Amino acid sequence: MTTPAPRPASPITVLIVDDDPSARKGLLWLVRSAGWQGEVFASAEQFLARPAFSGTGCVILDVRMPGMTGPQLRDLMAGRNISLPVIFLTGHVDVPMSVDAMKKGAVDFLQKPVNDEALLQAIHRALERHAAAQLHRQEVERIQARVQRLTAREREVLEYVIGGCLNKQVAAALQIAEATVKQHRGLVMHKMEVSSVPELVRQCELAGIAPRATAH
Repeated sequence: MTTPAPRPASPITVLIVDDDPSARKGLLWLVRSAGWQGEVFASAEQFLARPAFSGTGCVILDVRMPGMTGPQLRDLMAGRNISLPVIFLTGHVDVPMSVDAMKKGAVDFLQKPVNDEALLQAIHRALERHAAAQLHRQEVERIQARVQRLTAREREVLEYVIGGCLNKQVAAALQIAEATVKQHRGLVMHKMEVSSVPELVRQCELAGIAPRATAH
């Protein structure tokens, strides 16, 4: 049996959505036997009623359920920015549906009765994906917090710097002294907690900050 990945500070949780009580029971047992926490839901609606999940986890989602189907729930999750990776389980082979699911980011599309090892491997991939996404989001939030510390003028200088402008070009564009640009630039580097322009560019790319056109 595959060994679970090291646990983060908060427990890993696998959320199971299936209208079949026996399937929920079996999946919960498998998840817990692998060392993860598990929660079960008998319907998509029950899953949506759960308080927002903030830890590391994934969703095992049955395709065909009364009321809202698995794919419908996945689409609704995307619309609500619920980033939990999804593993679909189905009792019926549906190639177009499986292709659509994978195009929309599903980790896997497995047929029931599901092979335990295949499911555990899929869960591992899902958890690794979610952990990486969380780290990325946390880094972006840290960068955005640094950007908020900049003054309006420093933000302008930042955008010119990541656009490849020289100090004299920035000075001409903003109609300020080149020495003042150097001062602002130093404050930008300090507040953004970087020691090089390439690192500043990388942070701004992550945060979605667009460079200004090269000044003439």
